[in-house]
Amino acid sequence: MTAAPDLTRERARARPAAPVRLVHLGLGAFFRAHQAWYTDRAPDAGDWGIAAFGGRGGDVAAAIGLQGGVYTLLTRGPGRDTTEVVASISAAHDAADHDGLLARLASPHVGVVTLTVTEAGYCRDAAGSLDRTDPVVGADIAALRADPRRPVRSAPARLVAGLDARRRAGGGPIALVPCDNLPANGRALQRVVADLVDAVDPGLAPWLDESVSFVTTVVDRITPATGDADVAAVERATGWHDRAPVVTEPFSEWVIEGSFPGGRPAWEQAGAIVVDDAEPYAQRKLRLLNGGHSLLAYLGSVRGHTTVAEAVDDATCLAWLRRWWAEAAGDLPLPSLEVAAYEEQLLARFGNPRLAHRLGQIAADGSQKLPARVLPTLRAARAAGTLPPGAACVLAAWTCHLRGGGAPVTDVRAAELVTLAAGPTRGAVARVLAALDPALADDEDLVATVASFVDAIERTGEP
Repeated sequence: MTAAPDLTRERARARPAAPVRLVHLGLGAFFRAHQAWYTDRAPDAGDWGIAAFGGRGGDVAAAIGLQGGVYTLLTRGPGRDTTEVVASISAAHDAADHDGLLARLASPHVGVVTLTVTEAGYCRDAAGSLDRTDPVVGADIAALRADPRRPVRSAPARLVAGLDARRRAGGGPIALVPCDNLPANGRALQRVVADLVDAVDPGLAPWLDESVSFVTTVVDRITPATGDADVAAVERATGWHDRAPVVTEPFSEWVIEGSFPGGRPAWEQAGAIVVDDAEPYAQRKLRLLNGGHSLLAYLGSVRGHTTVAEAVDDATCLAWLRRWWAEAAGDLPLPSLEVAAYEEQLLARFGNPRLAHRLGQIAADGSQKLPARVLPTLRAARAAGTLPPGAACVLAAWTCHLRGGGAPVTDVRAAELVTLAAGPTRGAVARVLAALDPALADDEDLVATVASFVDAIERTGEP
């Protein structure tokens, strides 16, 4: 049997690589299924090539580079697959290419920086400020104070180093566009960047105020990790061996709020939504989709499931998902009929049996995700004098996860949290809740309810 030829830009018959005008941090699957895809579909894609830099969790930069920046997007619908070649990446850089990043960000041709570095990548503390107790952040501050061109590791420090290089080179105005699941992510990024500038070089702040815009976004497209079976499926469908294909769902959404002083691709003509206020879209997605995903990830995996489709097909998981949604939707600034339609659309997306979205992937970094996805609903209910069982169920299932139930623990605070979650249930729950927010551990009724759910889940698999 003849081996399939390797995918290259020439074999894919893709357009020539566009000049680099956009830089991206975090060369992962979601970026390639979302921002790179929107850019590829924009009518002015030929003017907006992307220089993409790898991030944590393993780089695909070498594979993408060998293919000339192109890759296959496999869209997996309930009934069939479709494939398309995405050619918007003009250059792929390893995460360690710090000089390359500084050069790209200093270039006057670059007008936009997008980021997909996960919630943990913003290095925020519980109050939303830069976490200066983080050893990586501390080392980056020391490095930048000593030499602004010295290599750094955290995403905020990489940005600050690049912005400093841009100021020195006279590179002009630029927009920073975070695409991670944080409330008001543009303002969240602005705060940690400002905190880092204050710690490193306050003289950069006036230029930052004049020349840098921070754009807020809402992003949505379920993108499971690519497995060997997916690579084989792409090869069968296309006749090419793609080293870095991406699997995704048909649905996608990109809501954009903010200004672009250095220009941007015509993303709205590729399906993006440009708005004056992205907050209603953000709250709907964080609470219903992301919060629902977290519930299914922890409760579903404890009950023996491995994918979202399996979990949502479980009557117990589905009942708790609907209970959580009833709580989370209570104060959304959207019409109730619109919220109900969105929930039914989510059920169809979650239940797609051909999209193997693994619960272990969603379960990662719960300490960074739950404060945005679940705690606002919980706090609002407690302020109103009620104790929401759906929110308590998510926290209980997460605690069970930390105690060894279900998917393996992958979290930036894993060692600390696993230790806190050990031992008798009541004390473990109080310590785990305090790690999210000390005020939660002072709420005796909440601690008692979550602890009773933990005991029930560990005993019967049901809260």
